Amino acid sequence: MAVILITGGARSGKSRRAEARARSFPGQPVYIATAEALDAEMKERIAGHRARRGTDWIEREVPLDLVQALTETDGGGARLVDCLTLWLSNLLHAERDWSREVAHLAEALPSLESPVVLVSNEVGLGIVPDNALARAFRDAAGIMNQTIAAIADDVEFVVAGLPMKLK
Repeated sequence: MAVILITGGARSGKSRRAEARARSFPGQPVYIATAEALDAEMKERIAGHRARRGTDWIEREVPLDLVQALTETDGGGARLVDCLTLWLSNLLHAERDWSREVAHLAEALPSLESPVVLVSNEVGLGIVPDNALARAFRDAAGIMNQTIAAIADDVEFVVAGLPMKLK
């Protein structure tokens, strides 16, 4: 089983790269979407992702219970989780213990049978946010990315659509 983390900035090509990696494994891929279509702009983004992917994916919408979804879909094709940073945001908004949830994910991933490709934003490369909530999110995302990268078999950083192998 492979655990692959694809990280990078916004609009860097992470999702396309992750889709290609997931399709490289045998079986029908499963797209686990963590985004929720709460406004028109997000609905448009989701529609664009769906149109680009095509219909050869099994799709699951999972804003919170990621480990459960990965367990339920294990044993088939690769799973693509897009994305961990939206999942983290969902956990924070739901007032769930994000550090416990991330630890649970890191513990579960190595025991899964089918490959998992995870997309996550690298949000710590810019300026220091001017408010406590944004700083807390940035810090949590950095800790989450480090935690998942530590147990991942492969880690790639995508810039301008080009992947750089980190691990």
